[in-house]
Amino acid sequence: MREILGRRRKFSLRRGARSPLLRAALTCATEWQWPVVPGVGLRSGGGRSRVCGCPDPECAVPGGHPFDPVLLAATTDERMVRWWWGNRPSAPLLLATGGHAPCAVSLPAVAGARALAFFDRAGVRLGPVVATPTRWSLLVEPYSLEDLGELLSQQDWVPSSLRFHGEGGYVVLPPSQTGSGRVRWERPPLRRSGRPWLPQVATVVNALVEASTSAPDGGSRLAY
Repeated sequence: MREILGRRRKFSLRRGARSPLLRAALTCATEWQWPVVPGVGLRSGGGRSRVCGCPDPECAVPGGHPFDPVLLAATTDERMVRWWWGNRPSAPLLLATGGHAPCAVSLPAVAGARALAFFDRAGVRLGPVVATPTRWSLLVEPYSLEDLGELLSQQDWVPSSLRFHGEGGYVVLPPSQTGSGRVRWERPPLRRSGRPWLPQVATVVNALVEASTSAPDGGSRLAY
């Protein structure tokens, strides 16, 4: 029996090594030094339906949040990453934001597409952009809550649809699958040595505020 279990364990690890999510997690953790943790994922809800793997039947972000392990367990340790995704090859990939890791600014998907078009016309350089069917996240350099508070206090108005993912937060990374759909790179990280380049949060927020207040009719370019 022990020999059979051992063979099953080795097979599970070999299968996990082929997992695109494991490869992505290893790139984040070992090459870029971004702390990652597996999300709770989805489970069968009967028939063809899929529901969140957590105990909450009304979960607002099915599959796409930490549960066990918790977010504080996020790590860049290769052995831990291999163990997690070796056992759960389809677990969503979560980036723990803040500290020395990237932070993010997110907005609704429709507004995100319009914002990127505005940024391109204005010549604003962006880093990686994560897209889900519902929200897009623009990764930025790490910032503290104090830095963010000072930045926002300087603005006359900030779109209420923006969310800020800093210390204690997270972003679901590609190629995860959650209850809202597939996660993908709208703007992939630049494939160069070292960590991907990231803009400062002030650059992104200032551009988003300008995009949201510069429509010819006085309305918002980020309306959705």
